[in-house]
Amino acid sequence: MNCLRLTRSESPRGMLTYPAMQTDYVQRFLFENLDVRGRLVCLTGAWRRMTEGRGYPPRITELLGQSTALATMLGANQKDVGRITLQVHGSGPIKLLVADCTPDLKIRGMAHHEGDASYIGDGRLALTFENLASGQIYQSLVPLEGATLAEIFENYLQRSEQRVSFLRLFASPEAVSGLLLEKLPGADARDADGWNRVTHLASTLELNETVDTQPYDLLVRLFPEELLRVFRIDPVEYHCPFNVQNVERVLRGLGRDEVESILAEKGEVVIKNEMCNHEYRFDRAAVETLFA
Repeated sequence: MNCLRLTRSESPRGMLTYPAMQTDYVQRFLFENLDVRGRLVCLTGAWRRMTEGRGYPPRITELLGQSTALATMLGANQKDVGRITLQVHGSGPIKLLVADCTPDLKIRGMAHHEGDASYIGDGRLALTFENLASGQIYQSLVPLEGATLAEIFENYLQRSEQRVSFLRLFASPEAVSGLLLEKLPGADARDADGWNRVTHLASTLELNETVDTQPYDLLVRLFPEELLRVFRIDPVEYHCPFNVQNVERVLRGLGRDEVESILAEKGEVVIKNEMCNHEYRFDRAAVETLFA
């Protein structure tokens, strides 16, 4: 099953040691005696590559980072099955937040906003699951009910899946992290106080702890008296490659007349990929080659 059972007694200081610091990961785990499962995410290099060159204001960076952390944890739960896309649509200056995670935990995301204002306003959260094997797509839509993104998603789980959860999300320009705990149906029967106990401890987690600590060590430090089953760590990477062939197919689909009209008006054809922050430019010579 590729797991470790961790308790404080496994080393003199209650810490496990590893040869290199782990980052850009999702760590899945289970409280053996409580019927509570969890996921811990920390992204540094992948997150910085996602936001490089975007110039997002601090509040946009924070909300997009939180969305990315959440989408990554959800993607880890659907590993090798489907793609998860999380979208937050707002009526305020923050119009759209998108975070996307593939089955092999490749992430990408973007934000669309007006000015530096920092609120979303009324809106909805859309969670889309695409089963890559069958081609089926499932989508859930819920109103934005809650003061934070974590509260909004907790309400979503309670409403759509009748599942009690605890969610903590952090984001800065350098790193994002998140901790998701889910209470399974038999939790109260096994330990009536277990859920309250672990969520109280989880509420003390801070961003800097996830960045500077191995995930195994962090969980043991955070839940020192609980028996944990820790599964094999899942690496995460940012993946949004520059793909001029796809853009060329789109332009061919428009037809030469349409492309020529844009070229005559603008002097060049410019295509912007907002999700990947790539810009594709086609001058006269490139258009001639495209339709040769």
